[in-house]
Parts: sequence; structure tokens; C-alpha cells
Amino acid sequence: MAKIGLFYGTDTGNTERVSKRIKELIEAKIGTAEVDLLEIYKKKKDDMAKYNLLILGMPTWYDGELQGDWEEFITEMQQIDFTGKKVAFFGLGDQYGYASYFCDALGVFSEIAEKKGAQIVGSWPIAGYEHDFSKAQRGDIFIGLCIDTDNQEELTEQRISAWVPQVLSGFEH
Repeated sequence: MAKIGLFYGTDTGNTERVSKRIKELIEAKIGTAEVDLLEIYKKKKDDMAKYNLLILGMPTWYDGELQGDWEEFITEMQQIDFTGKKVAFFGLGDQYGYASYFCDALGVFSEIAEKKGAQIVGSWPIAGYEHDFSKAQRGDIFIGLCIDTDNQEELTEQRISAWVPQVLSGFEH
């Protein structure tokens, strides 16, 4: 398997913590040094474009706002040709406090990647969540893994542990 680029943006450290755990689980399955963990801060399109396997992690703030570093990266992302690339998304959000915007950032960025040719892997069921709306939702699935450390922290490890093998399988096929 090719090297994986795991890009994340964080303000509180929660997305960084989840990113590190995903990296640990992947490397436990396929070997160490197989994942480059990269904070999106001050990254350019070429930093991401060099990977054919990508995992992108981002929180959604308040009423659907993007994390600042990801918001600054949108124009860079829109310039990447994702043809032949496989991309998995995970995001953090608050399904109770912001029930109409839960993990919206995933929907925003997955739409960009898909329009630019990406194959999205790692969808996740909406069962077990209580939200009203999400740009990341398509029917009865999310486009990627949604984590709610504010209200369902006790499910975080279980969800990550179930999602990682699914992503790796998607990367292989």
C-alpha cells in the first residue's frame, strides 16, 4: 500500500488527538512509517497532491463554520486534481449544540474532492447519532466518520477502531 497522507486541522486539540489515534491504528495494521501526519496549517496544494491515499480530518465549529486552517486551504484544495486518489474523511462536531450543522465540514470538503475526481471511501452509518441535518449526510450514511467528543466521548475509540479497517479496505480496492 502506498504511503497515506493524514491531514488535519485543530484548534482545541481534539482533532489532533483523533488523528494520532487513527495513525496508530493504521500503523498497527500495516506497519510503522506508513502514515504521514500533517497539520493543514500553512500547507499548499502540492503538499496534499503528492499522496494518492488521503485521510482528511476536520472539526465543524458552531453554525457550520469551518476550522480556520481548513477554511484558508479551500482555494488550494480546489486546485488539486484528485483523479486516481482515494480520500477518507473524518470530522468532529457537536450533534446536540449544533444539531443542524453536525460535521458539515465533511460535506463541504468531500464535495470539492469529488468534483475534482476523488474516490471517497470510509462512509459511516448515521445510526447512533441525534442530529437534525448535516452536509456530510447522504441518505442513511455520513460521507465519513463523525465523532462527537462533547456528547459521545465514550464511543470515540469504538468508532475509530471500526472505521480504520473499513478505510484500509477501501484503499486496497
